[in-house]
Amino acid sequence: MVSSKHSEELRRLARSVLQPGFVGTEAPDWVLREIGEGLASVVLFSRNIVTPGQVARLTGRLRAENPELIIAIDEEAGDVTRIESATGSTRPGNFALGTVDDTELTEAVAADLGRQLRTAGVSLDYAPSADVNSNPDNPIIGVRSFGVDTKVVARHTGAWIRGLQSAGVAACAKHFPGHGDVAVDSHHGLPVYGADRARIAEQALPPFRAAIDAGVRAVMSGHLLVPAYDPDLPATLSRRILDELLRQELGFDGVVVTDAIEMGAVAGRYGIGGATVRAVAAGADAVCVGGENAEEATAGLLVDALADAVLSGDLPEERLTEASLRVREFAAWSAGISPARFAAWDAGGIGFAAARRAIRLTGAVRQILPLVTAPHVVELAPATNLAIGKETPWGVAAPLGERLPGTTSVRLRRKDLLPHATTLRTRALAPASGRPLVVVVRDAARHPWMARALADLVTARPDAIVVEMGLPGTVVPSAAQIFTHGATAASGIAAAEVLAGAL
Repeated sequence: MVSSKHSEELRRLARSVLQPGFVGTEAPDWVLREIGEGLASVVLFSRNIVTPGQVARLTGRLRAENPELIIAIDEEAGDVTRIESATGSTRPGNFALGTVDDTELTEAVAADLGRQLRTAGVSLDYAPSADVNSNPDNPIIGVRSFGVDTKVVARHTGAWIRGLQSAGVAACAKHFPGHGDVAVDSHHGLPVYGADRARIAEQALPPFRAAIDAGVRAVMSGHLLVPAYDPDLPATLSRRILDELLRQELGFDGVVVTDAIEMGAVAGRYGIGGATVRAVAAGADAVCVGGENAEEATAGLLVDALADAVLSGDLPEERLTEASLRVREFAAWSAGISPARFAAWDAGGIGFAAARRAIRLTGAVRQILPLVTAPHVVELAPATNLAIGKETPWGVAAPLGERLPGTTSVRLRRKDLLPHATTLRTRALAPASGRPLVVVVRDAARHPWMARALADLVTARPDAIVVEMGLPGTVVPSAAQIFTHGATAASGIAAAEVLAGAL
């Protein structure tokens, strides 16, 4: 017979390994109650953030229940931003930093982010993406990666981690063992990384080795199948990958965090409770949940699932205790860092400088720029994925209008281009008659509808200037092209400065 005391202790252990999200800009009563009963972590998303002062008050209220509470955030400081989701990131993101290829700059940008997060009360950041974007059709990584070259990604992963952690915020390298060579979004399905072990060791693992060498405090598992190591279970649920590969072979001794456990790649097959139990049994120490399922009921379901799994023998109690201890050791470390030792963050100065350095130009740029007449800007916008969440401010039209009053613009999506030719004539080409035309795209090579619309526009207007704010895979015979290597607010401002002659 299991005593009520033992049962309650199991539930307390279970709470300590969860990292749930919640809805609202103030701490919900259920979260405060769960912290009092053993919850050791929470995670913030853009829905929890309005202003820096509000976030600091929120984190202060949460830590009033437990001064050692781990407060995590999914902040990549690029196209995926939470802390600046309302305004767009003042930093250019990983792909731009890899394009510049100055590790001192990368370290400085990450340190600046770390100071901002530390001021807000954050202690763990689910970043950087250490994935090598080796598959150009990858629907989920793209400009979140430092690049397509493993060596570039490895050195900038290490630099980013050193920078962030120098500001007292723990980094979390993701998505182990590498999410860059797949063609399925794990929010919806199960990606397969079909390389053999030799190829994986050469292509995907070096950035994670660099992360460990840089002293990374956490590693996030990826929801992808890697048959070379485990033909049956996704990495998040695989002891062969989390323990034998990450712990034993690579020597990582920090906290292993899961990617959001409600994602389709794992929850779709095992249920959210089943995936949670399997992840902890495989070697995960903390379970991220609540990007989508952010209710009290979900947290309660997972606590019950973990405790019941111990009682049924599906999850060894020693493994749950080990995971809880590792989380609490991390919490004690992060709580012991005094914010007073860190300088104030730069409020975007270093980020804008980095975005400017990432700009690349082709064509007759020097002959046709700067623009002296206010242009018409056509922005072709793809649907955002769940990693980005709600669409954050991006593009060139707004910052260009500030520099060239009279600039007009239209933002078109796939659904707007039916019937295609009529829309382009009436909403894109007609307003640009007699004026410069600027066409802004985002990963045109990955979106056939966008590539077709772009080709039609530059065929009708060979003098068009094209700004690519995603991966630079499409080169068209336009008058000039500007590549920003990311679609953050900082990148849009840098492109506007080029167009208006301020850069």
